[in-house]
Amino acid sequence: MKNYRQSTILELVSRRTVRSQNALRLLLAQLGIEATQATISRDVKELGLVKSAADGAYQVAKVEVPTATENDRARRAVVEYLRRVERVQQLLVLKTDPGQAQPLAFALDQVSWPEVVGTVAGDDTILVVTRSERTARVLVRRVEQWAKK
Repeated sequence: MKNYRQSTILELVSRRTVRSQNALRLLLAQLGIEATQATISRDVKELGLVKSAADGAYQVAKVEVPTATENDRARRAVVEYLRRVERVQQLLVLKTDPGQAQPLAFALDQVSWPEVVGTVAGDDTILVVTRSERTARVLVRRVEQWAKK
């Protein structure tokens, strides 16, 4: 539930202006996710959300992070969340446990692999669109190697 709630929070603050934890709590409640102020406060901290100086809205902190760190974060997410990967031509289907697809997709999106055109995440499935069948094969090997560590 925590992963689902946190991925929903990330989606909300990326699409809307959310200026307070109470506003965030109310938005979550509209989506059927009940959370206390203390829980939301912990989520905000864990997700690294900061308030924008311009409008006071929450946003993901924009920190210049070396690519190696992004790769490490994505690698940890693969180890923690990925359960199975399957290639279908130039598409990859990544399976996770329920509620874990969005955090994994978010981590993979942060890496900005040139082979990846885009990702679409559901509750327990991620569709990764690559540029060609060849790059899909390369990406499957990379993800499978990461998952073994």
